[in-house]
Amino acid sequence: MDIMVCGEGLVDLVPRGRGQLVDLTPALGGGPFNVAVAASRLGASVGFQSRLSRDAFGQALMERLHKERVDTSLVQRGEEPTTLAVCNIGEDGSATYSFYTEGTADRLIEPALADVPWACFGTVSLALEPGASRYAALLKDLAAKGTKVALDPNIRPFFATPEHREFLLSLLPHVTLLKLSEEEVEFLGEDALAQVPVVVTTRGAEGLSVRTDSVSLQVPPVKVEVADTIGAGDTVMAALLSQLLTRDISALSAEEWQEILHFAATAAAITVSRTGAQPPTFSDVEERL
Repeated sequence: MDIMVCGEGLVDLVPRGRGQLVDLTPALGGGPFNVAVAASRLGASVGFQSRLSRDAFGQALMERLHKERVDTSLVQRGEEPTTLAVCNIGEDGSATYSFYTEGTADRLIEPALADVPWACFGTVSLALEPGASRYAALLKDLAAKGTKVALDPNIRPFFATPEHREFLLSLLPHVTLLKLSEEEVEFLGEDALAQVPVVVTTRGAEGLSVRTDSVSLQVPPVKVEVADTIGAGDTVMAALLSQLLTRDISALSAEEWQEILHFAATAAAITVSRTGAQPPTFSDVEERL
């Protein structure tokens, strides 16, 4: 595998309409799970490292990974239940979540070291112990052996705490690529980000920006009619990773970064035009470019 995505697979309970107490439909998700699926669809060789339940939801997550040609050799299984995230869709299509995480399978991961060019971490799995500390140790071990590390904190209100901020800051010296929303930049603080070689920021209606040691630029979003924003940020991360696999990330020009970000913005636009986290294939994106 070229990319090992580490973190939770969970089930989103997504409303079929707008408002409270509407019918909820199960949808497979979790930021890392979505990144793994999206990167595979974009043509990368991807493995997923997680602990999934043996319940019906966990079985569905495994089957989806197999269908999407994601390597599951590092997926552990447990009798604990699957994490659930109840989704609320706003009038503008934006998604917010309430999480049900007590005693769930993914937080009991016992990670394994692997020899991979890229590893990706983020979201709820970095907020729930004991898994969070175990993933953090794995992240640092991988970085020490030369693996490039991508991090998407994907901060949710229930773990937007000073303690979690300090935890994330302790990871930044080991990170190659950091993807953040504008709110997450504010949460972590601009000064702290300077130690990361590449920072990509999603700016909603203003598109994407990148900052490296030698490049700072922004690309506009690709305009589409938004169904919902589920999986948009995960698609951006997957697109970045798939585009960076064959490139020297330390030597990219402004023109190359513009091309990479436009690819990522196009992939995300296709995702938000669809209901739920349904990322595009590489050919889908090529057709839109």
